Amino acid sequence: MSDINKVVLAYSGGLDTSIILKWLQDVYKCEVVTFTADLGQGEEIEPARTKAQAMGIKEIYIEDLREEFARDYVFPMFRANTIYEGEYLLGTSIARPLIAKRLIDIANETGAKAISHGATGKGNDQVRFELGAYALRPDIQIIAPWREWDLTSRQSLLDYAEKHGIPVEMKHGKTSPYSMDANLLHISYEGRVLEDPWAEPEEAMWRWSVSPENAPDKATYIELTYQQGDIVAVNDVACSPATVMEQLNKIGGANGIGRLDIVENRYVGMKSRGCYETPAGTIMLKAHRAIESLTLDREVAHLKDELMPRYASLISDVANHD
Repeated sequence: MSDINKVVLAYSGGLDTSIILKWLQDVYKCEVVTFTADLGQGEEIEPARTKAQAMGIKEIYIEDLREEFARDYVFPMFRANTIYEGEYLLGTSIARPLIAKRLIDIANETGAKAISHGATGKGNDQVRFELGAYALRPDIQIIAPWREWDLTSRQSLLDYAEKHGIPVEMKHGKTSPYSMDANLLHISYEGRVLEDPWAEPEEAMWRWSVSPENAPDKATYIELTYQQGDIVAVNDVACSPATVMEQLNKIGGANGIGRLDIVENRYVGMKSRGCYETPAGTIMLKAHRAIESLTLDREVAHLKDELMPRYASLISDVANHD
């Protein structure tokens, strides 16, 4: 531990990463640099700066990566009609390579020997972050607190936060909040009642979409303009990639589009139940397949459908994205 002088932490300002920040300071006795990415999660990210400053952080990186994320990561994925295990639109998976890239960039800029992330030891994200980082800088050291500490439950995290005066948002009495991840492509939910596959998601959990029962009873029409496989205009109004997704999220969410409740197979060999809202992605996938139904011949269309699951697995399992 003593040879790590500085670590770059992927920091959201939420419960997990706020605790990790304090834990790194106490256990590794090193300087912490925080990196917060705006990937279109729909929440103000500047409070992360205030929280980091309150914990003594001097080097704070907060970056708007929405356009790069949409243009260079999400759009290429949808040109391939990518969907994992028939349902999951890979909202978390496709964001990790960009975060890993910026973590390494910042480590190089600040002279840090290590990076740290809040991915648990049970899921795919630890693999995505770490393989992405090692590909760019093989000598980087990675600190994964979930594989080291003894805070093994959401309640133990809440207790740690209370002990060290770390504020916790969305705390419902003594009930742990959902574990959530959000960006332009989706918002995901894990934990709480979702740990029981028999339990129906709470309606109050959903943030981006109305239920189909509460959606309008009349059709909403959208006209999408494509150029070289990407959407460039919505209803004849030219849009940047990020703006396309923001608009489609609003339109889709208002019409009850994009909710998923699935159990997926993880790279580490376990199954995980999660709920997702992906309004823009759901519309983009349907629209792109409609375009291809008009333009691709039968053999090419069928070959693409055969190759797509392998491409989806690369994104889901090892985040191998160029």
